[in-house]
Amino acid sequence: MINDLWYKNAVVYCLSVETFMDSNGDGIGDFQGLQRRLDYISGLGVNAIWLMPFQTSPGRDDGYDVSDYYNVDPRYGTLGDFVEFTHGARQRGIRVLIDLVVNHTSTQHPWFQNARSDPESYYRDWYIWSDKKPANANEGMVFPGVQKTTWTYDEKARQYYFHRFYEFQPDLNTSNPHVQAEILKIMGFWIQLGVSGFRMDAVPFVIAEKGADVKKPREQFAMLRVFREFLQWRLGDSIILAEANVVPKENLAYFGDDGDRMQMMFNFHVNQALFYALASGDARPLAKAIVNTSDRPETGQWGMFLRNHDELDLGRLTEKQRQKVFSEFGPDKNMQLYDRGIRRRLAPMLENDRRRLELAYSLLFSLPGTPVLRYGDEIGMGDDLSLPERNCARTPMQWSAEPHGGFTKNDKPVLPVISGGLFGFEHINVAEQRRDPNSMLNWTERLIRMRKEAPEIGWGACTVLNTGDTGVLALRYDWRDNSVLIVHNLNSKPVEVTFVVGIGEHGDLLIDIADGGNSEADANGRHRLLLDAYAYRWFRVGGLDYLLRRKEV
Repeated sequence: MINDLWYKNAVVYCLSVETFMDSNGDGIGDFQGLQRRLDYISGLGVNAIWLMPFQTSPGRDDGYDVSDYYNVDPRYGTLGDFVEFTHGARQRGIRVLIDLVVNHTSTQHPWFQNARSDPESYYRDWYIWSDKKPANANEGMVFPGVQKTTWTYDEKARQYYFHRFYEFQPDLNTSNPHVQAEILKIMGFWIQLGVSGFRMDAVPFVIAEKGADVKKPREQFAMLRVFREFLQWRLGDSIILAEANVVPKENLAYFGDDGDRMQMMFNFHVNQALFYALASGDARPLAKAIVNTSDRPETGQWGMFLRNHDELDLGRLTEKQRQKVFSEFGPDKNMQLYDRGIRRRLAPMLENDRRRLELAYSLLFSLPGTPVLRYGDEIGMGDDLSLPERNCARTPMQWSAEPHGGFTKNDKPVLPVISGGLFGFEHINVAEQRRDPNSMLNWTERLIRMRKEAPEIGWGACTVLNTGDTGVLALRYDWRDNSVLIVHNLNSKPVEVTFVVGIGEHGDLLIDIADGGNSEADANGRHRLLLDAYAYRWFRVGGLDYLLRRKEV
């Protein structure tokens, strides 16, 4: 069974159908366009595609306001187009994960329309209602500064309804067994159409108790086991990747002590510490975050990421750490969002410094988990801060120097393609980078290949080594008598470090699997490395031929 856990050594590529490739010239990406780009995605070497919401929606929150869970939004194609896409992905050995947004629906969903129209409606108890506006209605907003309340009065229902997110996204009453059964039905439907799993949106809110009288919501973790059991009954190797920004002591509750709940979770704790490390040059909080999130079941896995489609959430850093990240990567108020995060893409945050970009992605791919790469980051795409909220980092894919970056032939794309300046499609695009062996695109392909050839990272035990320098992070992974060691210099200046690998004579030789510069230990078993500013080194520990030669001598 352990060998069937494909996600332990996978690379996931996240994209939005809407902004990836337009096939029919209406300015909106679609499944036929995505199908045409499957060979490009396959060429990157990824194992799975994670699709952001594509189901029928009014589109007020980029598809996270679903109005029909059992269909494809007509702008993106048909269910037939979707099945053709999943079939094409399967032919190329790529699995498909889709967003499962079941904490809330759109106000336009027939369930809500039916619920608000009649207090005796079957669907009335599918949502959360109150005769009076609760006293804590101005607390717990997901989007502070944009969202005013979590309870809104509905004229037709003559009651207030609860919405953790925007007012057009009423929360489902997930404690209702009929709602839970419907969630299982939704998962089963898409599994039948070729999906291998789900990225479940806002998991802590999905499983929390809800209601006007609930002061401190209690999580209903048993719900997660129900989801997992159903999913694996339908498709044995399917998974749920949970979006759960929780503190480390709560992690096992989501994975399950016996690994019987979520197979994967995004590691927000490490993500925030990683950005502090990049901003400060101090690797210690990142090393601490790695250690603090190391406890997980054997079948559990972290989803590691740098940037995603949302803001970079810094809410769990200390105030001093958060201000350091703001000052380095989002100093202008226009770059910040919701009083807690930064809404930029990675390349602009790092001022398009190739050394720092490579360092960041090398870090991502060497962290203990499964790396999740966002579309466009493989070519160093930028952002458009003139667009509202999170749309600035959701601009269309830049394929070529053709008009609108080759994304569409329509003069009015769904979002403007970045044009002009450092990150314009005129010179940041796939076609140009394909021709350059030293481009970000080709470097990323090599990195993905290197990561997949080091399964110790996904499967093994991680040890943080002491390098004697607060700006240098060294991680050793051990699995099945094999070990790899990855070293990163977060300092803006060259450094020399010494360290002991710590596994006897096996650690006497470090074989560089990236650049070919090996390291041999001195008589005391210590390695000495000279690292340029922002340098990284990937090593395989020991070597059978080398050890045999030593014994012969």
